[in-house]
Amino acid sequence: MKRTLIILKFKDFYIPLRLLGCVLILFFQFPAFAQQTVFRAGASTANISPSLGEGIAGGWMPLPIATYIHDELHARSLVLDDGKVRLVFMVIDNVELPREVFDAAKLIITQETSIPKEHIMMSSTHSHSTTWAGHEINPPEPSLSIPASSGVDYPKPLDNYQRFVVRRMADGVRVALNNLESARIGWGVGSVPQHVFNRRWKLKTPVNNPFGVSEKVQMNPGIANPNLLEPAGPTDPQVSFLSVQSLKGKPIAIFANYSLHYVGGVPKGHISADYFAVFADRLQELLKADRQDIPFVGIMSNGTEGDTNNIDFRGPVIPYPAYAKMKIVANDVAQEVFRVYQTIDYKNWVPLGAAQTELTLNVRRPDVQALAWAEKAMHKEKPDHSMEKVFAERTIQMKEWPEKIDVILQTFRVGDLGIAGIPFEVFAETGLEVKAKSPFEKSFTIGLANGGYGYLPTPEQHQMGGYETWMSVNKVEKEASRKIVTEILKLFNQVKR
Repeated sequence: MKRTLIILKFKDFYIPLRLLGCVLILFFQFPAFAQQTVFRAGASTANISPSLGEGIAGGWMPLPIATYIHDELHARSLVLDDGKVRLVFMVIDNVELPREVFDAAKLIITQETSIPKEHIMMSSTHSHSTTWAGHEINPPEPSLSIPASSGVDYPKPLDNYQRFVVRRMADGVRVALNNLESARIGWGVGSVPQHVFNRRWKLKTPVNNPFGVSEKVQMNPGIANPNLLEPAGPTDPQVSFLSVQSLKGKPIAIFANYSLHYVGGVPKGHISADYFAVFADRLQELLKADRQDIPFVGIMSNGTEGDTNNIDFRGPVIPYPAYAKMKIVANDVAQEVFRVYQTIDYKNWVPLGAAQTELTLNVRRPDVQALAWAEKAMHKEKPDHSMEKVFAERTIQMKEWPEKIDVILQTFRVGDLGIAGIPFEVFAETGLEVKAKSPFEKSFTIGLANGGYGYLPTPEQHQMGGYETWMSVNKVEKEASRKIVTEILKLFNQVKR
């Protein structure tokens, strides 16, 4: 029997029908054969510098007034797209934005871009030389009022500066989306131990806190204090980062994470983004990415630094000119990132994922005994502690706080990298626990993410006392850190599937 070869003609090409059938089978059974998935990335900065004359965060009331802008404040964005999932990272130069501000920005971003709010992770740097955007200073404008969610010591609606920041945050994401291009991605971990010190110290002789209670631990006890025994906890020296480049190797962005409080050394009245911004600028120099079109974006996020700062209390005292110390820190961290950057194994595609939940926590509220102490302290002519009246006033205000709050916990997956977001100033030991127990090859935690509810000591740290454990500074139940770690690990396992 003689077989007939049927040939179809498409313009100037002749394709045997049998071959065409094989191509069609491959096309429908294996979509990736028909169209390869493309990984894309885009980044941006949006200026959020305030008007002069507004209050500067980081100190006690009354807030110092901004008289000079040393370096501009920004909302820095990075968008990743694996062809199916888009993730947004955003880091804001501010001491601690409340959930209401983040929620308002996410609402606009979702409306304008269709990116789900669960795929948007926003955080504050905790710089102490930025305009305060955590409490109402300017007259409120109710047109951007949103439902109460934090419920703790926070007025609504948003004030004028908060409204400005929200709009710029949303604009920043849109610009990053406009900058999306085909990219490759990689990540790495370095170590910069010389700039992290636990600021909580166990003492040889206990000291009294503002509430008249004897404590074994003191925050920032003074350099070369003869009463020092040993640090009350560990530090995390790692600097973790992810890097995205164009397919031709042009740097697009580096998103880093380091567990260190602000560095400071800023003159009174100066606005500055602290070492977070200096790091980004120095990294751009090292990568030779100045005046690049589209601009390179360096980003440093706040890690688990609730009990970590840049001061070695064992001494000696070393004086620094204004801004000098933050430049030293930023340069050392940038140099380490640059060193590891040159060893990265980039991938043209990785899967992305996100998981989020809201955890209900009990709020710490004063009992009858605490309120009686506060009322008495408010009428003392000579306080027993320099901060006694401050915390007495706070204790009385806490009567109006709700019994419970809901906080956002969030995780992102970037290939084999896990990233957690927790809305507190998280202690280093909690961050180290998350890294040790994470199902991912590498992980890190972003603090003050999607809100800010004060410090998050572990139950063991609560027993020792110290500033970070005091009521109103720590706002939630003493078991909160354990509950949060449990939920973060659940979310990591969920997003890894």
